[in-house]
Amino acid sequence: MKLKLISFIILLLVQASAFADVIIVKGRVVDAQSKQTLPGAVITIPELKISAITDPNGEFSFKSLPNRGRFLFSIEYVGYKSLTKIVDLSAGTPLVFELQSSIIETHEVVITGTAISANNKQNSTSVSAVGRDGLLRQSTNLIDALAHQVPGMSQITTGPSISKPVIRGLSYNRVVTLSDGVKQQGQQWGDEHGIEIDQYSSDRVEVLRGAASLLYGSDALGGVINLLEPLTPPDGQIKGEFLTNYSTNNGLTGTSLMLTGNENGLVWRARGSYKNAYSFKTPDYYFPNSGFNETDLSGMIGLNKSWGYSHINLSYFKNNIGFYDPEPANGLNFLHDDGTPFTQDEYKSRTLEYPKQDIRHYKINWDNNFITEGGNLKVNLGYQKNQRRELDGPDPSLFFDLNTYSGDVKYYVTEANGWQPVFGASSDIGHSLNKGSEFLIPAYDTYGVGAFAYIKKTWDKNTFNAGIRYDYRKNKGKGLVEDGEAKFTPFTNKFSNISGALGYTHEFNDNLNFKANAGSAFRAPNPAELGSNGVHEGTFRYEIGNPNLAPERSYQVDATMQYDDKIVSASLGIYENYIHNFIYASHKQGDVAQAVNGAGSPSQFDVYRYNQVNANLYGVEGNFTLHPVSFIHFENTFGYTYARNNTLDRPLAFIPAGTLKNTLRFEPTIKGVKQSYISVGIDNFFNQYRYDSAFETGTKGYTLLNAGLGTTVNFGKQPVKLYVSGNNLANIKYYDALSRLKPGRISSEDPEFGIYNMGRNITFGIYLPLSIN
Repeated sequence: MKLKLISFIILLLVQASAFADVIIVKGRVVDAQSKQTLPGAVITIPELKISAITDPNGEFSFKSLPNRGRFLFSIEYVGYKSLTKIVDLSAGTPLVFELQSSIIETHEVVITGTAISANNKQNSTSVSAVGRDGLLRQSTNLIDALAHQVPGMSQITTGPSISKPVIRGLSYNRVVTLSDGVKQQGQQWGDEHGIEIDQYSSDRVEVLRGAASLLYGSDALGGVINLLEPLTPPDGQIKGEFLTNYSTNNGLTGTSLMLTGNENGLVWRARGSYKNAYSFKTPDYYFPNSGFNETDLSGMIGLNKSWGYSHINLSYFKNNIGFYDPEPANGLNFLHDDGTPFTQDEYKSRTLEYPKQDIRHYKINWDNNFITEGGNLKVNLGYQKNQRRELDGPDPSLFFDLNTYSGDVKYYVTEANGWQPVFGASSDIGHSLNKGSEFLIPAYDTYGVGAFAYIKKTWDKNTFNAGIRYDYRKNKGKGLVEDGEAKFTPFTNKFSNISGALGYTHEFNDNLNFKANAGSAFRAPNPAELGSNGVHEGTFRYEIGNPNLAPERSYQVDATMQYDDKIVSASLGIYENYIHNFIYASHKQGDVAQAVNGAGSPSQFDVYRYNQVNANLYGVEGNFTLHPVSFIHFENTFGYTYARNNTLDRPLAFIPAGTLKNTLRFEPTIKGVKQSYISVGIDNFFNQYRYDSAFETGTKGYTLLNAGLGTTVNFGKQPVKLYVSGNNLANIKYYDALSRLKPGRISSEDPEFGIYNMGRNITFGIYLPLSIN
C-alpha cells in the first residue's frame, strides 16, 4: 500500500509538471582570451542528467528545459580549465561560457554525492573524483582501481578478484557504496566477497572521505563511494563504447559493450560485460583455484522532460570465484583433496573447482527528479536481491538470500539570498533467509527509517553548511534448533540516534581554498555481529555474536587545504575519528570450538566473540602534482592512518600501511595520433608493525614499479584508444598489510604460512568510443 501511495503521488506530480512552460536554452563556449569558439566542448547539467556538445561553431542548445530554477552547469574542454556556473533559467538570455586555457583541466569538479551538488571548492567534504580513463587502467576490479589513485583509500583483498573498500582505516559496514543513487546492500559484513557492481559501468566515481551519515544514515562512518553512470547523450544521438583488455598474470580478459540514446527526451542505456581469469601467479608460484568469472547486464529507460526526469534502472551481477584452503603442513605443495598435486594445465584452467562462491545480485530502482514551483523533489525507490552461495559440491553449504526494499525522498528548496535548505527522509526493509545446509548467521528481518534537515549558506568567498538527522533501526533475528540444540536464539534490537554535522569552506582566491568539517555519526550493529554462531568460511574462525551490542557512535573532525594554479595542484588534509562502542571480534588464547570444516570432517577453530571497545583513528592524506610544462605531469599521493583500540591498549585490526605513490607522466605531441602518454610510477608501502596479533601479522615495507603507455588513433572518423599498463614490473615478492592471504591469515597454527600478492602483471587494452547521429 505504501508503494502504491507513493506511486500515485508521483504520477500526480508528473501530470502537474507536464504542463509547465518549456524553453530552449542556447549558448556558446569560447576561449576567454581570444574569444574564439570551442567546438566539441561538453556541457552538462548534472541535476537533470543531461548533456550537450558544442557544434563546429562552438554553439550548443538544450531542448525542453523548465523556464524556472537555478541549475549548476559544468563545462569541460581538453586543454582548458573546467568551469562550473549556476545559471538562472528564467533569465532567458543566451549563455556564453568563457574557458581559461590550462595544463590542469580539472580545477572545478562537480560533486553530486553530497547533499547539494556543487563544485569541489565550495564543498566542505573531502572528495576525490576518478574519471573514465583512471577506472580502466592498472586494475583488476573497481575497488582496486580506486585504491591506486585516491589518497586515504585502500582495500582488503582476497586475491585479485575480491576487494573491499577501506576509507581512512574503516571498512565493511562502515563504508557505503552508492549506485544509481541507491545504497548497495550486499551483506557487506563478510570478509571474503567484494561489492557486486560491474567494474566497467561507471563513467566517474566520487570517493567521499569522512562521515556521511547525515545524508545516508547508518553505515557511512568512514565515507561513501558514489558510482555515476554515463549521462544521456544530446537529443537525437546514440553514443556508446566498446572495450576489451587482457592481463598476462592470470589471463584476465574483460569485455564490455554499452549503447545509450536520446530521442526527443526518451532516453535509454544498455550494457553487457564479461570477465574471466584463471589462477593468479605470485613471483614464485601460482595459487590454485583462485580464478573467477563475472557476467554483468544492466539497462535504463526513462524520460528527460521539462518537468525533470524519471529513469528506471535494472542490473544483474553474477560472479563465480574459486577458493583454495591450503593445509599448513603441506607448505606450498598445493594438493587436491585426494593428495595429488596441481598441474600447470590446472593452474591455467578457467573451469573452477570446489570450493567456490556463486554470488548474484539483482537490482531495480526508479530514480526521479521533479521540478516544482519552489524547488525540486527527488524520489528514488529500489529493490535488491543478493544471493551468496558457498559451495563445497553441487549443492550450496552456505546460502544467504537477502531481499532489500528502499525508499529515499529529498526536497530541495530554491536558493534565495545564498540560503538553500534540503529536507529528506529514507527507509529500508531487509529480509534475509538461510537456504543452505550450514549456518553462520540467523535468518533475520531489519527495518530502518531516518529523516534529516540540511541548510547551506553561501556569501562572498564563504560557504557554511549544517544538518541534523534522526535514525531508527530495528533488527530481528530468528531462532533455529539444529539436531535438538538451539543453534540461534531469537533476538530483537531497537536503536535510535540523533547526529549532526557542520562544514565550512573559504576561497582565499582563485587558487587557494580551505575546508573543514565536524560532526557525529552512528552505525547500528549488523545481524552478523548480533547473532553469528558458526564457522565463517574463508576466515578460518568460529564466530559468536552478541545480541546486547550497542550502536557505534563516531565523533569526527577534519580539515583540508587545497592549492591549484597553472603549474601546481596540491592538497593536504588531517582528520581524527573517535568511535565509542566500536564493534570488535576478539579471541582469547585457548578459546576453541569443534565444528565440521569445508571438507566435511570435524576440526577445531579459534573462537572470536563480538564485543565493544573505544577506538581512535587519525591520520593525514594529500597529493602534490607538478606541471612544469604542458607535456610533463609529476603526480604524488600519500596517506597514513594511526588507529588504536583504547580499551585494550593495542592497535586496531586491518589498518593499511602508510603509502607514498609517485608517477611521472609524459604526454608528447605525435603527428597522426592524439592523447599519447608514457608514465612510470613507484608505489612505496611502509612497514606495518602496528597490528592486532589476534587477527594478523605485521608486514615489511616494499616498493612496486609500475608503467603505462597509450595513444588514440583514428581509423577514418572512428577514434580508437590503445593502452598498455604494467604493475609490479620488478616482480617483487611482498605481502600487503590488508591481504587476507598474508602470513597468519590463512592459519593461526602456522603464522609463517602465507601467499604472496600478485607478481608482474601487464594489461593490454582497447577502447572505442561510439557516436551515431
